Amino acid sequence: MITNKKISVVTPVLNEEKVVGEFYSRTVDVLKKITSDYEIIFVDDGSSDSTLEKLSILNSKDSNVKVISFSRNFGHTTAVSAGLEFSTGDMVMIIDSDLQDPPEVLFDFLKKWQEDYKVVYGVRIKRKEWFGKRFAYWLFYRIFKKMVSFKDIPVDAGEFSLLDRQVVDIIKALPERNLFLRGLRVWVGFKHCGVNYERLGRFAGNTKYSLKKLVKLALDNIFSFSFVPLKLATFFGFIIAIVDFILILLIAYLRIFHGIIGVPGFSSTIIAIFFIGGIQLISFGILGEYVARIYDEVKHRPRYVVKEKIGL
Repeated sequence: MITNKKISVVTPVLNEEKVVGEFYSRTVDVLKKITSDYEIIFVDDGSSDSTLEKLSILNSKDSNVKVISFSRNFGHTTAVSAGLEFSTGDMVMIIDSDLQDPPEVLFDFLKKWQEDYKVVYGVRIKRKEWFGKRFAYWLFYRIFKKMVSFKDIPVDAGEFSLLDRQVVDIIKALPERNLFLRGLRVWVGFKHCGVNYERLGRFAGNTKYSLKKLVKLALDNIFSFSFVPLKLATFFGFIIAIVDFILILLIAYLRIFHGIIGVPGFSSTIIAIFFIGGIQLISFGILGEYVARIYDEVKHRPRYVVKEKIGL
């Protein structure tokens, strides 16, 4: 055994009937080499296949397997936060069940944790995914890093991580509904570091993150941690106001010193109106995104509804 501390593994699942068995086997092989005290918490995010039945069978064979089943699909981030709330380990590893993130990286995570790092996250040095998706992730992380106030947020690091119990308890206590774990685990402070690894292709099945979900996730993360969009709207407003003021002075000059009563150019006038109107609509849209999130927070609805708990 490497440690006598308890390790919790939190993994969200959605229609992963072809994967959960292999994920369980590989994860248990790793955990047994590290400690005798562990738990694997599967969070079923509203699966419509036989995922829940397979998880029930795993629990009947191994009491260390625990299952939280949602009444419907509430989203990957919500599933992770539910797993954190039910976890009891001295440290918690967050990992997707599709085996793109190898459970064996836990050995490297644990070494860093034993060096007193409270947050250890996986940094993807290579991804076995199509170019467009790799480029989109690459671009988002670098834009996000530029927009947030704390600049030590890592790039190319997803939810795959190991969190100390102290960090988990702080994140659990946060009142906000839309938890962006990749930002919060750095925001809370403490020593943190990355471990390089290669992100593999899925073991089986299809990805559950569509382009629409990825765009929504990116916007949620930006609006949750950055006021830059609001500042950009204000910046463009000032620019347009300055340009308009200069144009007013120019028109006044032409009328006074050159006797030009009107400035010809219907097309240029229409273009200017559309341009200013477009900037206004974009600004209202940005403001609306923040207002919508405020509205979502103040309703105080629960983040998820549990249909069934197994082993808990």
